[in-house]
Amino acid sequence: MDISRAEQRILHLLAQGGRIEIVKQNKQIVETACLTREGWHYPGLDIELFRKLKRKRSIASKGGGPYQITRRGLELVRSQLDNC
Repeated sequence: MDISRAEQRILHLLAQGGRIEIVKQNKQIVETACLTREGWHYPGLDIELFRKLKRKRSIASKGGGPYQITRRGLELVRSQLDNC
């Protein structure tokens, strides 16, 4: 399965130890934030991209925590030296 360049970048950040945090209001997702392992905010994630990654089962949340990459996501991401 092919994934877009934006999905590839997010999955690469998550594979390195990053996480996705969401903000909900009335059980609806209103904001997403992708954080790198150092705690920096990555601006390339919006709600539509988040939903695409979740639909492909490449990210998941455990116990109400932040979303992290799944084994399926690790299979989809291609290895690369830098995230540029």
